[in-house]
Amino acid sequence: MSFSVVQGFTKSLAMTVLSEIGDKTFFAAAILAMRHPRRLVLTGCLAALIVMTILSVLVGWAAPNLISRKWTHHITTLLFFGFGLWSLWDGFTEEGEAEELAEVEAKLDADWKIKTGTSKGGSKAFSITFFGEWGDKSQLATIGLAADENPLGVVLGGILGHALCTTAAVLGGKSLASQISEKMVALSGGILFLVFGMQSFLSTVEP
Repeated sequence: MSFSVVQGFTKSLAMTVLSEIGDKTFFAAAILAMRHPRRLVLTGCLAALIVMTILSVLVGWAAPNLISRKWTHHITTLLFFGFGLWSLWDGFTEEGEAEELAEVEAKLDADWKIKTGTSKGGSKAFSITFFGEWGDKSQLATIGLAADENPLGVVLGGILGHALCTTAAVLGGKSLASQISEKMVALSGGILFLVFGMQSFLSTVEP
């Protein structure tokens, strides 16, 4: 495995784990696992995240072919800095650790009542996760990373990161989700994005 693949894999893995822990889709997987068979929830969530990761990487991989590599590199650098500051702001202004968990649970409860629990766990987990990730910070960051790093490494790292987080959410359930410090995760993610941004800013653009 070449260095470029390893670098893309490492960056993608770290970014995905810190972006997804404490995310709305993480909480949704934890809550769904309490109401549906864990195997179905895990399969549905992972399938959605794998599809989303591959689509995001394809967009990022195609970007340098549509825009010059110099511009995609600069845009990616700005994205990393922007997401870093965004995450730090979220970390410092977070009011309550359990607010997002309660919000996700309330939405799932409302959906449960409307559908009277007839939907299958796997398909429900897939749709909630897929549309929950669409346009999310982690998806945009994956696109930017794939434009600047080896796409294969980004795919492999992203899938492994999602698999680790989703498995933890499904097995740990609501009890694990409620113990996660969203503030610390946001601050750690913000620092990581800023490090990526600085590394991208200092690196040379390959023609």
